[in-house]
Amino acid sequence: MSQNSPDGSHAHAAAATPPAPVDPRNPAGRKTFFGQPGMLANLFSVEMWERFSFYGMQALVLYYMYRSAVEGGLEIDEGVAAGIVGAYGGTVYLCSILGGWIADRLLGPERTMLASAVLIMFGHVALAFVPGVPGLTIGLLSIAVGSGGLKTTCVNLVGTLYERDDPRRDAGFSLYYMGVNIGALFGPLLTSFAWGTWGFHAGFGIAAVFMALGLVQYVLTRKGLPATVHTVANPLPRSQYGRWIGIALAFVVVVLVLLFTGVLNPGNLSDAVILVVVVSAVLLFTTMLRDKDLSADEHSRVIAFIPLFIATAAFFSLFQQQFTVLAIYADTRLNLNVFGFEIKPSAVQSINPVFIILLSMGFAAAWTKLGRRQPSTPIKFGIALLLIGVAFLLFITQAQTASVFIGWIVLVLLFATLGELFLSPVGLSLATKLAPRKFPVQMVALYNLSVALGTALSGSLAEFYSRENEVGYFGTMGAITIVLGIVMLLVAKPILKLMRGIR
Repeated sequence: MSQNSPDGSHAHAAAATPPAPVDPRNPAGRKTFFGQPGMLANLFSVEMWERFSFYGMQALVLYYMYRSAVEGGLEIDEGVAAGIVGAYGGTVYLCSILGGWIADRLLGPERTMLASAVLIMFGHVALAFVPGVPGLTIGLLSIAVGSGGLKTTCVNLVGTLYERDDPRRDAGFSLYYMGVNIGALFGPLLTSFAWGTWGFHAGFGIAAVFMALGLVQYVLTRKGLPATVHTVANPLPRSQYGRWIGIALAFVVVVLVLLFTGVLNPGNLSDAVILVVVVSAVLLFTTMLRDKDLSADEHSRVIAFIPLFIATAAFFSLFQQQFTVLAIYADTRLNLNVFGFEIKPSAVQSINPVFIILLSMGFAAAWTKLGRRQPSTPIKFGIALLLIGVAFLLFITQAQTASVFIGWIVLVLLFATLGELFLSPVGLSLATKLAPRKFPVQMVALYNLSVALGTALSGSLAEFYSRENEVGYFGTMGAITIVLGIVMLLVAKPILKLMRGIR
């Protein structure tokens, strides 16, 4: 319908108003999240609450295991409890490989992620409501399998929101990574408050509630994802279902037999995970290196990844001790009175995420500005080992102090986080760049195995820690890692040469 203009003429509003320019990054005009695809907000939320619940639970579970029954704990031996935490952490990374297989061959990434998130929530509910060792066992197994599946698939779903050449892609992943660390920051703080106010099970319950909230939000908005997320990349033929079901059942039977005969027990769980990881890594490396279809460059790059695999495992064997030895240290050695308030030792787990949030953007900007002048990957790995080694040597300065000022643990974790930022963000990217065309997933699996190995080692090594041998323990760990860092720096050029043009 036309309207009269001030001069009495008729003007059509539609004709008078020029069309709005189309944003080439968002031609359909869909809702965005800080200029990113709108669905990033939902995946950001799922991962944030998953990390909130994961780190919130992990901050408490060691204390839950070894504290006395009067305090609500299970009275498990301290060293054994630390070993279980290490084994659990290593299993999470092992299960990321299982999650990737299920996504690629059975369910597709979206359904695998949804099932994984439900399993995680169920695990937290078990820890909150099922008392004693049964609740601990069901809870940790469920969360390990679920977190492994979600860790693999959620990153994949973020990638589906962008075309390969979309300039927003890196910024989108940075926002996503920020969500991870926001969850990791607040999880231990709120579950620690719940533990101190109402007990361990309330802390686990808080983790379950927030995981449920993230899950509900995702379910209500999951239709906004691209249709490709439901695609099964390499469907398993139905003729092979029976074979794989048989393999899975045989594995479960073997584990149960080992448990009931006592061959596998809580005291050696981390050692068992280490054995599984080492055997798996050797088999994967051997399979790739013996493949005749590999070009000379690809073969060389796989060899170059071997020392980097070892360096990653060595780094995480110390870094992941923030959930084992450093957790015990916070409970038994730190003065936890901060400005007149007594905090729970589990709150210390929030220090690392604070540093990640504060420092990660600075590192990213520095690497961008340096461009080709930035240190090569082997140099970065060497520096990371030096930094985590120095972090452990810092403990020696307080060996004779009865009640250690909490600022020391902040300083230790600053050095550890700096090391993490030199190694962790580039590790997975490096695996994809060094991977032969025939084995892209297998190379990523190897990177996850290196982290699994280091995490399981953090549990086994923790059994050697005690208040009486702090100088020997921290001194040995720090010195060995610093030597490994120096060796990595010395062999950086030969490794770089083997990488054949990859930095």
